[in-house]
Amino acid sequence: MKKLPIGIQTFSEIREDTYIYIDKTKFAYNLIKGYKYVFLSRPRRFGKSLFLDTLSEIFKANKRYFKGLFIYDKWDWSIKYPVIKLSFTNSRSSKELISNIFKNLDLVQKELNVTCKKDYNYSLCFADLIQKTYEKYNQKVVILIDEYDKAILDNLDQIEVAKENREILKSLYTQIKDNDRYIKFAFLTGVSKFSKASIFSGLNNLRDISLIPEFGDICGYTQNELDIYFKDFLANIDKEKLKKWYNGYNFLGSKVYNPFDILLFIDSGYKFDNYWFNTGTPTFLIKLFKKDRYNLAEFEELRVSSSLIDAFDIEYINFETVLFQSGYLTIKEEIQRRNRIEYILTYPNIEVKVSFTDYILNFLVQNRTLKYKLQDRLIDTLEKSNLNELKDILVSMFASIAYNNFTNNPIANYEGFYASIIYAYFAGAGFDDIKAEDVTSSGRVDLSVFLDRKVYIFEFKLNSKGALQQIKEKEYYKKYLNSFDEIYIVGIEFNPDTKNITNLEWERVK
Repeated sequence: MKKLPIGIQTFSEIREDTYIYIDKTKFAYNLIKGYKYVFLSRPRRFGKSLFLDTLSEIFKANKRYFKGLFIYDKWDWSIKYPVIKLSFTNSRSSKELISNIFKNLDLVQKELNVTCKKDYNYSLCFADLIQKTYEKYNQKVVILIDEYDKAILDNLDQIEVAKENREILKSLYTQIKDNDRYIKFAFLTGVSKFSKASIFSGLNNLRDISLIPEFGDICGYTQNELDIYFKDFLANIDKEKLKKWYNGYNFLGSKVYNPFDILLFIDSGYKFDNYWFNTGTPTFLIKLFKKDRYNLAEFEELRVSSSLIDAFDIEYINFETVLFQSGYLTIKEEIQRRNRIEYILTYPNIEVKVSFTDYILNFLVQNRTLKYKLQDRLIDTLEKSNLNELKDILVSMFASIAYNNFTNNPIANYEGFYASIIYAYFAGAGFDDIKAEDVTSSGRVDLSVFLDRKVYIFEFKLNSKGALQQIKEKEYYKKYLNSFDEIYIVGIEFNPDTKNITNLEWERVK
């Protein structure tokens, strides 16, 4: 069997050795033929860097690497284009970013045997490099930029540095527009999409292909690709379980797997674990969560406008936008409403839902050992339908919350906070089938938890009574009567002063 390309982002190395390579050259061919300036946003570890390097080898006319691939007999290999490839690393200050830019430019100068004047600033050096490369090779230049936004995203916890780095990058990328006559093709990738005004000022013809269906599968593994290229590796694996754990990312093409998950799953002896999530979750997500009154349960099915997931600026960061662009939420459905487009977002798979909610919960809870014990009890309680113990478990859950994390924030005064805690405990415990605001003919159910042939229906009330009575009066459970063997309704009432449960009632209605 071929080797797994874990952590390898160099196309030539994969092709020269016996590594698996998923042929994405059809996308590369169509991209080059159809566009000049292209932008692609995808979450981390999705194969952006490898695709960028594939483009580099195509333009360098290294035909030998492409034998047997889609593009092999379609591309004109007689023409070589000089390639300027920049890849950004972590920069925690503007000084580090400028140094990073110069290091990139120095490497390109050595590779192309072209020198830009040392007394230039980084922006003018870049422009000089483009022009002199064109003059030396008598051929238009290809520009490939990987992680274009890293110096901004890595500093959202120190916003002034992020703003400084934004201006530095804006000055750099402006040179692409100003040197249009020397450029054959430019491709930029990153995790986020900042507005053109804030980063790509003047580069109005930059085409964002992030949500164009034709390029929806440009990164990641489709189910078909998995079945073909990993057939021998996954012959004895439960395909449906694998799909629930790692598939589900949707960029308006096929639903795709994160490559890192699949490669690590196989390499780790087929153990289902949180491989992608554990590669790093930005701490600024916690700050955004604290800032606004989010209900985590709503992320099961979150309705947003197209503008909300399209782009953002540093001064106006939406939690939902960051979660989508970072890969914690994905598109469940696209809706056309008159003259506007809306999206339903959801967690892509079990790994992300369980890991993300548990990440938030770990921030909220002081005693993590207690948290795990309570989650174990929660599993036992629902599996055995022993709801007499549920109130004690939930009271202990809320008692474990570190409310000092919300000093000067009236978060305990809204119902969504309590729903978020209960949802996070359920999801973090591994309950993968949970619905928030589930629609019935007589209203919306606050939270529904599905387990095998059972369903638990929850209604929450803050500083008021009658939670269970509301379920009974509105008969929320009726929609489940023909689908489940056991149905339980649970009414929970909270007190914002004690930040805990005052009353819990339940009944079995089937």
